[in-house]
Amino acid sequence: MTSVTSLFAPVEADLHLLTENLKNLVGARHPILYAAAEHLFGAGGKRVRPAIVLLIARATVLDSDITPRHRRLAEITEMIHTASLVHDDVVDESSVRRNVPTVNSLFNNRIAVLAGDFLFGQSAWYLANLNNLEVVKLLSEVIKDMAEGEIQQGLTRFEAGTTIETYLEKTYKKTASLIANSSKSAGLLSGVSAEFAESLYCYGNHLGLAFQIVDDILDFTASTEVLGKPAGSDLSSGNLTAPVLYAIEEKPYLEVLIEREFAQPDDISQALALVMESRGIERSRELAAYHARLALENLAPLKPSPATTALVELTDYVLSRMY
Repeated sequence: MTSVTSLFAPVEADLHLLTENLKNLVGARHPILYAAAEHLFGAGGKRVRPAIVLLIARATVLDSDITPRHRRLAEITEMIHTASLVHDDVVDESSVRRNVPTVNSLFNNRIAVLAGDFLFGQSAWYLANLNNLEVVKLLSEVIKDMAEGEIQQGLTRFEAGTTIETYLEKTYKKTASLIANSSKSAGLLSGVSAEFAESLYCYGNHLGLAFQIVDDILDFTASTEVLGKPAGSDLSSGNLTAPVLYAIEEKPYLEVLIEREFAQPDDISQALALVMESRGIERSRELAAYHARLALENLAPLKPSPATTALVELTDYVLSRMY
């Protein structure tokens, strides 16, 4: 299995610069915000979203270096993503993410909410300073989508009648929208055509969906050590993902357990067993592979380059995480 580090080799130096810049962008004006920034933008995380922005930038400006605006877009993308994680951890009452204490557990919920707000505010300010109205509109849409997706998830907890279409719509808003719109924005900053930019959007959209579907599979198949959170935690909190929604079609009793919100002592272990006995995981793998294939098809307009190769291999990497 290719490691994500080797995959991002064409933008390794760019990503190193990005991490340093992120700490500086948040600034040292307040010790708690700076401590939060150090914590958030330190060693943790794979930087997948800004790496995609930088790879698309390099793949679309082959004859010259990427611009400061491309670099700033990558930084804004990671700030938006991180702000959403900080808020998600408060909503989910998470104490650990990637085996590292969350901001809300290090400080408190109030500080975490304000730190997330601050990051969203900073990203909006830097976004406005890109002086590209279309990119401002695209990334503003992302922030709206993320909030809508989180609300949608909250309102459909333990809703066993949730459809795969509703799940994919929520997944787009919470995960794929940022990857899709930042991919398109990177192309626009390179001056590509509207049609080309739309292909980059579709690449990011389908890659983002595949990425999240795989994460939802791993919630059942990976160890707590790998996940950095207890296995099956989405299900126990009532967040019904693709493996569960497919499993309900085969195992009607699963719906009973979900509707009563796992009130009995053995309910959650029974529910996990029913998911594993069904074809839910297998069908979810097929769904992830379908979206990865569509992502790949949308890279056709890119000319050959190390960055293009990395974007192609990223679709394989996303699926390889399932096994």
